Amino acid sequence: MKKPVTKNILSGIPAAPGIAIGKAYLYQKDKEYVEKEAIENTDAAVESLKEALEKSKKELKKIFGLAVDKMGDKRAGIFEAQMMILDDPVLIKNIVDRIQTEKLSPEYIVNDEISKYQKIMSESSEPYMKERSHDIEDIKNRIIRNLRKKKWVSRIESDVIVVTDVITPADTVLFTRVNVKGYVTNFGGLTSHAAIVARSLNIPAVVGVHDATENIKNGDILILDGIHGKVIINPDEDQLAEYKKRIEKLNELDTQLAKLKNEPAVTIDGKKILLQSNLDLIEELDFVVEHGSEGIGLVRTEQIFDVTNSFPDEEEQYEMYSKIAQKLYPEFVVFRTFDIGGDKYLPVDIKEPNPFLGWRGIRFLLDNINLLKTQLRAMLRASAFKNVKIMLPMISSIEEVRKTKEILDECKTGLEREGKQFDQNIELGIMIEVPSAAVLSKEFSDEVDFFSIGTNDLIQYILAVDRGNENVSEQYQEFHPAVVKALDYIIKEGKKGNISVSICGEMAADLLAVPLLIGLGLDALSVSASTLPRIKKTIRSIKFEDAKRLANQCLSLKTEKEIKEKVYAFYKTHFTDEIENLLEE
Repeated sequence: MKKPVTKNILSGIPAAPGIAIGKAYLYQKDKEYVEKEAIENTDAAVESLKEALEKSKKELKKIFGLAVDKMGDKRAGIFEAQMMILDDPVLIKNIVDRIQTEKLSPEYIVNDEISKYQKIMSESSEPYMKERSHDIEDIKNRIIRNLRKKKWVSRIESDVIVVTDVITPADTVLFTRVNVKGYVTNFGGLTSHAAIVARSLNIPAVVGVHDATENIKNGDILILDGIHGKVIINPDEDQLAEYKKRIEKLNELDTQLAKLKNEPAVTIDGKKILLQSNLDLIEELDFVVEHGSEGIGLVRTEQIFDVTNSFPDEEEQYEMYSKIAQKLYPEFVVFRTFDIGGDKYLPVDIKEPNPFLGWRGIRFLLDNINLLKTQLRAMLRASAFKNVKIMLPMISSIEEVRKTKEILDECKTGLEREGKQFDQNIELGIMIEVPSAAVLSKEFSDEVDFFSIGTNDLIQYILAVDRGNENVSEQYQEFHPAVVKALDYIIKEGKKGNISVSICGEMAADLLAVPLLIGLGLDALSVSASTLPRIKKTIRSIKFEDAKRLANQCLSLKTEKEIKEKVYAFYKTHFTDEIENLLEE
């Protein structure tokens, strides 16, 4: 099925889709090395520190202004967080005290003190925290450089594919000014700034390549395949011709897909599928509407507010939820309550040996009832237009649902007393992402109004595979027979209970998986807005009866390899060359 890997091809994580061909630019920032150096005049050293901190803040304010223009307020917020570090009274006091008592150079103390925080973050089991350790490194180097009164001069070329170890927030802003064609990084995952900004600006990116800077030289011609996570170094004529053809086909396909914006996602034989978007950041809202989404199937509220430092109050949440609901009206919007813990940052000082099985999702919320009440009240108030639904994450027991329903009723009673408008019949649904919830699908269908299957976690828990662990990444299989059978069971039991069943995990965005998911009987798919047009094209190119036949065949197979071959063969048989081109490897 796969083409043989040649020695000029590197593999990584496909962080932002698209294909780019261009010259490599190896981007290396000067690292500030420090030694333990004694000083005599501590007053002068402290004064130099204050000047360096002020200079660093001015630099970040300038970068923040540029970032807001390029990426919007929410994504530019990282620079405000960095400026807060520079104003942290505890950190600054520790550094000043150590300079005065230890009589060592401010460069050494700054490096040593900030490195402590950096070490804690880099050793975290949570990907988000690991990624943020690079931000701390950037702050540290900036202060040291300003202590030494060194001016950093960038010589970034235009129209290049940047190849580097990691990309800091400040780097991303710089790159937007020189029309960078793509990013390749040694380190980083889907939550890295390289990935986030690349997706935001529609720039192809492959991250986590590990040995990119060792194998790629300045000026090398690169093909960056952000669809399959490949980087081809100095391609031969055949590779170059093949990818130029793919780019042409992608451009043609994008033109064709744009025409489908207002068309329904319906199969050839009339089966209608509700095609919705996931929303992570408020800046994506216009993008969702432009791509013809039929509502939003998942608003990740912890993402749109960035709850890494504090939780928003009721008014702030209400305004945000209302803005989204009104923008999408009359289409429905599904707001998921804060889903934190596991691989997402938990803004509480707690150490867990296995956060994926720990204090996360609904467990955290039910232990912090005031936080949950605040969010439910805000969601209820935003439901006045009657196009809002509420969804609960990480549900594993009936008791969790019943307790939340009691709290929801309390919130309704309180709002009625206050004379505030809301949808009395607002629907409540749950994420099916834990095996116990999957097994109890029949029982849960009596308790809630809808299911949304979160395949990212469901696959992880069914197969006991950490989806962020590169050592076992091959065992994370969306086409594993146990996964397919679990999906079949959840959907059938949901339908028996007369509730709608959708899917909002990454599997829904896999073009290969779409016919199988439809054949299993899903009512709706919720995916990243950028993938909507291709998913719609896929749905409109097949017959529901054929998809059902495919699903039945897959349910009888015993290995992931057999199922994958079956769905791949289906795609080869039913789809045009333009679509199939995206799947070739």
